[in-house]
Amino acid sequence: MSDTQYLTPPEAVFFDHDGTLVDTEPIWEQAKQAIAQEHHAFWTAQDTADCLGKSIDASLIRLQENGVPLELQEMKAELQKQAETILETHTISLIPGIPEVLQELRKANIPVGIVTNAITKVAEHTASLSPETFSVIIGDQQVTNPKPHPEPYLQAAKQLGVNPQRCVAVEDSPSGVQSALSAGMKVVIVPGEIDVIKTKGTTKVSHANLSLKDILILSNS
Repeated sequence: MSDTQYLTPPEAVFFDHDGTLVDTEPIWEQAKQAIAQEHHAFWTAQDTADCLGKSIDASLIRLQENGVPLELQEMKAELQKQAETILETHTISLIPGIPEVLQELRKANIPVGIVTNAITKVAEHTASLSPETFSVIIGDQQVTNPKPHPEPYLQAAKQLGVNPQRCVAVEDSPSGVQSALSAGMKVVIVPGEIDVIKTKGTTKVSHANLSLKDILILSNS
């Protein structure tokens, strides 16, 4: 008899994108460097570290500070174009361990979504790697206030008609964890570029070991 069969499932599970579902940081790095080089500006490893987990606008403002003479909307369009071009020539895959937990969630009929600060089109590309899994995608085009503000997770819950306090998020960055906790959700923290301190309402699990059981236990804690 399963030790989780009497646990109440969450109303939905929401996954962050970059570093949680897929390792897209190299793609964003390449795209930002391409924009910088085109305009005789620069983008360094330190710039990447400073902008990890923050909104797209944070990266665009940094590019402006580094010498790119474009308005934010122009640069966002260029960043999307660069990222899409890179995706056409590079194969990205779901991080090992993620396909298995997505399959478990599908079998359990638990709605799943993507909640990210990334460009929506890139998140949609990732969603296509696991067809018929994601019921909602919240990206840069769906919110006014990106993570760490709670709006992205609250918007995802609203679109699915679920109670945020009965949902679980899977995140890898401090700003993402803050966003989900502020929305009232519990959070599974997977390893990312920046270490996230475990606090009340969270648990830490590696991508490879993440399972529906971990989500159920956290949801009922």
